[in-house]
Amino acid sequence: QVQMKETGGGLVQAGGSLRLLCVGSGGTFSRYAMGWFSQPPGKEREFVNAISQSGARTTDADSVKGRFTISRDNAKNTVYLQMNSLKPEDTAVYYCAAYRVYSDYVLSTSRYEYKSWGQGTQVTVSS
Repeated sequence: QVQMKETGGGLVQAGGSLRLLCVGSGGTFSRYAMGWFSQPPGKEREFVNAISQSGARTTDADSVKGRFTISRDNAKNTVYLQMNSLKPEDTAVYYCAAYRVYSDYVLSTSRYEYKSWGQGTQVTVSS
């Protein structure tokens, strides 16, 4: 199983930007669909966006469409989350996650499909 580690979280003012990185190790990165999930304080973990194994297909939660972009570089075993126009309600711990797929057309929004998780990185947006 691939293992991931997130970096790039921090404190930012509303309207600002952050870029999160997630580096994978211990597996063939390009065989995994990747996703980002967020967990606000006192709430359940929720889907943000996901990207197919090749990077050709993505899907986003409605709350982040037009603001957040997921991308990946399989040569660097890295998936990125570019976060623009941040809002205080985006404050959360952000996790990257992976699951093994056998088709570039398989892309899940359900956290229960994802078997490997990073430790998370805190994003705090001040008003």
